[in-house]
Amino acid sequence: MAAPSATYQAGSISIEIAEGDITAAAADAICNAANNHLWMGSGVAGAIKRHGGEIIEREAVAQGPVPIGSAVATTAGSLPHKYVIHGAVMGPDLRTTSDFIAQTTQSCLELAEELGLESVALPAFGTGVGGFALDKCAEVMLGATAEFAKRQPMNLKRVLFVLFGDAAYRTFADVAARMLSA
Repeated sequence: MAAPSATYQAGSISIEIAEGDITAAAADAICNAANNHLWMGSGVAGAIKRHGGEIIEREAVAQGPVPIGSAVATTAGSLPHKYVIHGAVMGPDLRTTSDFIAQTTQSCLELAEELGLESVALPAFGTGVGGFALDKCAEVMLGATAEFAKRQPMNLKRVLFVLFGDAAYRTFADVAARMLSA
């Protein structure tokens, strides 16, 4: 059975909500919910490192530390993507805020645009080790993506939110249904 998904439009960008493994996402790049030192531990970062190789973490750490809210790109190691974009959504205390999540989402989308990518996949920033509420995260990330779409990006056409587990998918899908036109 196929994983559930839903698609919405914001300006020229197609916003897709899907349940699954971000390392298998059909996108030019995937995003990692990183700390500002860019160490890759558990959760999304751990999955990316397991599937793509240690090279991704070595390349990321070599660029850190970075300001919270910023993003950097590395190669994707053995993953089938062009890049992994590391969004620094939290500091060493592993906590985040709505502002950090919004800034990080914008930074990841801006970097994808600068890299000339047509598609990018993002996880739910800060909801794992960061302890941020899933519904609030969905509101912030979807809102930041809709704001980014208003700038009429030239390259980026598709933003895919890949959520781990049915509950996370349903939360993002419900928020998207309220916030975005179907």
